[in-house]
Amino acid sequence: MFTRTDDEAHMRAALALAARGLGNTWPNPNVGCVLVRDGRVVGRGWTAPGGRPHAETQALARAGEAARGATAYVTLEPCCHWGRTPPCTDALIAAGVARVVVALRDPDPRVDGGGLGRLAAAGIAVEEGLLAEDAARLVAGFILRQRERRPLVTLKLATTLDGRIATRTGESQWITGPEARRLAHALRGTHDAVLAGSGTVLADDPELTCRLPGFSPRPNLRVVADARLRTPPTARLFAGPADTHGAVLLATRPGHPEAALTPLVAAGARILPVAEAPGGGLDPAELLRALSAEGITRLLAEGGAGIAAALLRAGLVDRLCWFHAPAVMGGDGLPAAQPLPVELLAAMPKFRRVAVTPCGPDLMSEFERP
Repeated sequence: MFTRTDDEAHMRAALALAARGLGNTWPNPNVGCVLVRDGRVVGRGWTAPGGRPHAETQALARAGEAARGATAYVTLEPCCHWGRTPPCTDALIAAGVARVVVALRDPDPRVDGGGLGRLAAAGIAVEEGLLAEDAARLVAGFILRQRERRPLVTLKLATTLDGRIATRTGESQWITGPEARRLAHALRGTHDAVLAGSGTVLADDPELTCRLPGFSPRPNLRVVADARLRTPPTARLFAGPADTHGAVLLATRPGHPEAALTPLVAAGARILPVAEAPGGGLDPAELLRALSAEGITRLLAEGGAGIAAALLRAGLVDRLCWFHAPAVMGGDGLPAAQPLPVELLAAMPKFRRVAVTPCGPDLMSEFERP
């Protein structure tokens, strides 16, 4: 006999398993599953890199015959459609589980209550909504892709206390210390793709990879927003084998001559046509729609000031990770965002702080859109 306290404890364990898949399971959601029989955990699973096998089938495989009569705690409604793998609902029914506790309904129209209905029709006790808010936070990018055809956007900024990202001469490496940079790499490792503008590529020549042990068994996608096609084929983005560094998407306006694209394609870029915004540069909403079509659910925007301003102006920043170094640069330094512009206080993009993390001498503040 389970209590509500037991149920919550097992679901929290399933949520912790689901978090292991952040940045690795796209275009599928990251899901966790825990199987419990007679008060003992008999199987655990989480979505594998690339989205398969699914969490439920992994947990069932580990449980074996012990799954019969067990309770399955799943962070997202089990799928009930055929894709590259059979439906998880069928696997749970065939394994003989007695009860399924689901945190969140799957917004995919191919599921959206159908999985719960199939389980109930098979005589399995079904409960929905346990720790739903926590589960929704974990798969927020998947939900946005289903409902709005765009990924979750996290904007990462590293500035002085007065919001400057570089000196007037353009020097920017490094404003924050090694502890903050390690946290920034961890952010890359929990997102499907990293976005930078061509100005950042020209100024800093970054790799935009996660270089922390234990992260990114599936290399993250690097995206360069480059309407004018300024990215050089010699950029460090293109260095190394593709299976180590992942693919590079070069988002640019249509209409460039083939001769301008050929060296970049030869270097390893894949060209992603994106319409221009009326005021110049790429349209941020169109860019996100194009990335959603590529399967991206979580996007980390790293720079620079033009990218930050474009996303903020369009109201497309969902989360903000702001690293502050304990230093002041002054008004001649380069600001974190280009003009938005804002004439009234009520028009400012607003966020609520959800966490503050010390990192050596620096501080990382995390914000969410209300």
